[in-house]
Amino acid sequence: MPGGEREFPMMDRRMLGKWSWWFLSALGAVIGYGFLLGFLWLVVAQISDWLRVGEWIHLGVAEGLHAELVRCCVHTGDKGHWAVLLQWLESPINWLGLHKLLEVLPASLAMFMVSVTGNCLFIYCKDRIAERKL
Repeated sequence: MPGGEREFPMMDRRMLGKWSWWFLSALGAVIGYGFLLGFLWLVVAQISDWLRVGEWIHLGVAEGLHAELVRCCVHTGDKGHWAVLLQWLESPINWLGLHKLLEVLPASLAMFMVSVTGNCLFIYCKDRIAERKL
């Protein structure tokens, strides 16, 4: 190799095996459609509350993350990464702009964005799989 430079092969479709594309496609489908169902459930629950109470209840990403962390992942006395995230959600010391954004951003919109991203991964991988079959 002249000049002491190493050559690195270009990454192409062949580097990812057939099963890798199938795995990424399935992962994209699970993420995309799972978050789409979560988005629809959340919007229906908010509309139901609006019809019952007469006032739209805002649910931000920060509130949703806090509720899920308390429900499933963090218990009293925990000191792991999830406990640190929960503590930051409760009383932020730094990254105040991000915390404000997570409070203002509707959880339903965030779920929809994750759903679209998952579906894009699903469609992209399906196209690669179809391209390889030709």
